[in-house]
Amino acid sequence: MKNAFLSGIFLIATQLYSAQTFDNQAHRGGKSLYPENTIPAMKNALKMNVTTLEMDLAITKDKKVILSHDSFLSPELVTKPDGTYIPKDSGFYYKIYEMPYAKIQTFDVGLKKLENYPDQKKMKVQKPLFSDIIDACESYSRELKRPLPYYNIETKTRPFSDHIFHPEPKEFVDLMMKIILEKGIQDRAIIQSFDPRTLEIIHKEYPKIMTALLVEKVDDKKLAQQQYYFKNIPLEKFKLYPNHLNGVSGDMKFLSFTPTIYSPDHRLVTPELIQECHSLGMKVIPWTVNTKERLQELKNMGIDGVISDDPRIFE
Repeated sequence: MKNAFLSGIFLIATQLYSAQTFDNQAHRGGKSLYPENTIPAMKNALKMNVTTLEMDLAITKDKKVILSHDSFLSPELVTKPDGTYIPKDSGFYYKIYEMPYAKIQTFDVGLKKLENYPDQKKMKVQKPLFSDIIDACESYSRELKRPLPYYNIETKTRPFSDHIFHPEPKEFVDLMMKIILEKGIQDRAIIQSFDPRTLEIIHKEYPKIMTALLVEKVDDKKLAQQQYYFKNIPLEKFKLYPNHLNGVSGDMKFLSFTPTIYSPDHRLVTPELIQECHSLGMKVIPWTVNTKERLQELKNMGIDGVISDDPRIFE
């Protein structure tokens, strides 16, 4: 009886998501306005016309699930405990997977001024636990008397960086899903990834969870950039995820199922791409769109939602 009830909840939630006219997603909580992937960013987004909070997960040395776009402490964002900055191009020396969470908490991710985001509020803030983010967002949504948000959660894994920046996909998914289930947000969770291995595990073990295939165009130049820091990894490892060189049909060959969402770089979107995805039963939600003008262009083509750094474009 319990399983039947839960299945019903999943079905209703999925139908509600599918019935949405448009999905406004705050990228990393809206990094144009607040430090990315932090509690202040997510809470600010909840006060705006946002449907879904987009976020990224990483795994620490002591198996904590935290929010972080990069798998290392980024020189672009991070201030060291002594107030100095991480030298440019040395971020790979601060791998999150090699650091316990207590040490990561000594680094600040909200004080450094970002030239590309002049309106971002500066504050002292650390990378939060995934569980703390959910608690804060659920509580604040109720305080605001707004609908509870959806969560678009990216697993930061790639086939070429297992055991370097993250555990293998199965362990990553297990750690993440344990929290999602404990917090009871599985009916409002979308798991997104560039790594089809992650999505395959979700589809097999949690078939009612919504999924999104992230897609970027990876040509020879991009491939060389990715290989630069991974000298001993075979080239084949860098070709185990979609590259969009053969369009939507080529990307879909990396999966054994059809995900809920096809999520490409917005520069790849055309009316034909949208029509193809819709014919396969997928929504199209591109990233990262930061102007109202581009948002309207994409809406005119027929997209189903958008991921943006700047939630002000939804107002």
